[in-house]
Amino acid sequence: MTALPAKLQKIVDASIPRFSDAEIARRGKVIETLLAQAECDHLVFCGANRFGSAVQWLTQWPVTAEAVGVRTSGLRDALFVQYVNHAPQAALVADKADVAWGGESSIRAAITVLQERGARANRVATLGPIGAEQHAALSEAFGKLKSLNRDYVRLRQVKSAEELDWLRIGVHFSDRGMAALRDAITPGVSERELGNAVERAYVGAGGTTGIHYIGTTPMAASDLAVPRQFATPRRLQAGDVVVAEITAAFWDHPGQVLRSFALGEPTPLYRDLHAAADAAFDAIAGVLKAGATPAQVIEASSVIEASGFTIIDDLLHGYGGGYLPPILGCKSRPAGPIPQEPFRAGQTVVIQPNVVTPDRKAGVQAGEMVLITETGVERMHAFSRGFATV
Repeated sequence: MTALPAKLQKIVDASIPRFSDAEIARRGKVIETLLAQAECDHLVFCGANRFGSAVQWLTQWPVTAEAVGVRTSGLRDALFVQYVNHAPQAALVADKADVAWGGESSIRAAITVLQERGARANRVATLGPIGAEQHAALSEAFGKLKSLNRDYVRLRQVKSAEELDWLRIGVHFSDRGMAALRDAITPGVSERELGNAVERAYVGAGGTTGIHYIGTTPMAASDLAVPRQFATPRRLQAGDVVVAEITAAFWDHPGQVLRSFALGEPTPLYRDLHAAADAAFDAIAGVLKAGATPAQVIEASSVIEASGFTIIDDLLHGYGGGYLPPILGCKSRPAGPIPQEPFRAGQTVVIQPNVVTPDRKAGVQAGEMVLITETGVERMHAFSRGFATV
């Protein structure tokens, strides 16, 4: 794999990587606008178990066990974290917030701050995965709450220039993981050992694991159409296919790359499956640009059905800051009502036509994250496309 550009390597090499003050200020202004539109004076934002991207987006602290923040215009954020031993590093990373251990209850600590700041009834907004007990405690203290989640998801769909830099680092690490997987494929190696090879490719360089879903099966007698979420001890044999979906991340900024490998000459069925997947990817990439619609993407994927196949996984989804809309299926495997909003320049999406047989016994992986521009898509991943024989 090629090295990261010097500009991006400098970010990786920092002991505490940070976004610029201008970028953080931009985010703050956007949130203040949303608060004003909601007629609210304060925001309670939260995350738990690495879920809930708003905490990092606003404070730069990637959520570990739990974090609850309070934002009030003109004041420093208050950020309460669990557990007590997580607070010291959180204070270093979230250097523009007042960070403390949340004690017995981070939401109760946040309520105390809101009361000290004079929060009024019906003037508090929330953002992130607020639990039922947290919501009840906030409602008891401040009346009706207003959720900013829908607006936040929409604004996170479009990435800033700095966010794209960090995502490109995650893309680089994901490509390294896929290259390591390819290089580790040999008879006798287990799925678990393949996963170990994937992680060794980027953890030492500063990456973290999002997912590495790997599946192996004989091409002549396949019983697997999508990668497994949990690897098995099964060992590779000549004539196998290896299908994989890999996401490595840099401080919660991921890439996502999906590929298939044949251990020996591909069978006619697998050649046809992958040909359909490649054709679908190219057709979708050919229509994607600012102003294109989800309906056009689904129509472009019709080559899948025309080839006699279908899908299991989502056909396309937004990525970076969460698993974002639009989340699309195809004609033979819909994903619900087709969204109407056109794509916008600056969105990062994963095109991933997981083409499978109708009986769901055989399938391939082919796809990756791309950046939508005014005129088309920009490829972010460098790992070569196609059905590789190893």
